[in-house]
Amino acid sequence: MSLRFDSLAYTKKLKAAGVPEAQAEIQAETLVEWMEDRLATKLELEHVRADLKRDIESSRADVKQNIKELDVKSESLQLNLKRDIKELDVKIESIRSELKRDIKELDIKVETVRSELRRDIKELDTKVEVQFKEMDTKFEVRFKEIDAKIEVRFKEVEVRFKELDAKIELVQSNLKRDLKELEQRMVIKLGSLMFVAVGAMAALVKLL
Repeated sequence: MSLRFDSLAYTKKLKAAGVPEAQAEIQAETLVEWMEDRLATKLELEHVRADLKRDIESSRADVKQNIKELDVKSESLQLNLKRDIKELDVKIESIRSELKRDIKELDIKVETVRSELRRDIKELDTKVEVQFKEMDTKFEVRFKEIDAKIEVRFKEVEVRFKELDAKIELVQSNLKRDLKELEQRMVIKLGSLMFVAVGAMAALVKLL
């Protein structure tokens, strides 16, 4: 490919400027090679740009196609999702209805159980009250019997104490009588002893 560059004229200019001929020719050749390399690089860049542009256009087309397919899929998913949501709403409403019915039935059962429990508690209170009354009556009778027995025991103890007091009084009377008799006997014995002692002393005086 020819360049719009006059290497010969460039060489002459270098020579006129005082550059040796060999050096001027080398510089001119080097400049030509550099310019050719730059031109080749630009051409390669143009090719790369063209390829890149083509790839970008192809990619854009693929992306548009993918977006279109994605939109179709998204629309289908939205439709399926709407259908599923609708079915789910129907199921939820059915469950709510069943739950309301179950709750209502449970409330009825709970109220029935409460009524039965109230009735049983009332009956139990009545039975407990009757039993307490019976127990009170039994305890009252029992306490009266115990009081009667205690009163009889106290009377028996009182009689025993009176009998014991009479016996003690009799013993004291007998003891006093026995002491009096003993005292009389001691006096008699002492009198006899004194009489004997006096006789003995009189006899002793006579002997002396």
